[in-house]
Amino acid sequence: MCSGLCAARLNALVYTLALLLSWIIKVYIVDFSVFISQEWMLIALLLVLVVVLVFTENKKGAKSLNLHETTRLVNQGEAVIVDVRERKEFAAGHITDAIHIPHTKIIDSIAVLEKHKTKTIIVVDKMGQHAGNAAKALTENGFQSAKMSGGMAEWTGQSLPVIKA
Repeated sequence: MCSGLCAARLNALVYTLALLLSWIIKVYIVDFSVFISQEWMLIALLLVLVVVLVFTENKKGAKSLNLHETTRLVNQGEAVIVDVRERKEFAAGHITDAIHIPHTKIIDSIAVLEKHKTKTIIVVDKMGQHAGNAAKALTENGFQSAKMSGGMAEWTGQSLPVIKA
């Protein structure tokens, strides 16, 4: 008795799944292809914007280091951290021994970094919005520099130590 009842339930389940699958295909795939065919200019504009974004982000230029590479270089004495956030953000929490130079004053403060010219200067900001440009400016002035990917948001997100001033 169970075999006939189980078979009927199984057939009903298969039928329901087939209906669901056909509905998904109709709604998502067909509608998406209709959208693409009708809005091809919008899709082309989106692709152009993505290409421009990738190009400009690559042009910002500095080599990017992850947290592991950053801590390794600093612990081995091969790098110095330069924090380019504003004073208030720096005081709220910064990496141990980080040098504070706001990103707007990085060019004016080159002399402060001269004694570290033999080391890699790792530039850190909140989330990466200014570090690339600051590191590029340092590289153009003869320093070996890089930016820390993810910035302080990534650093604190990984529960790494910070000093509060």
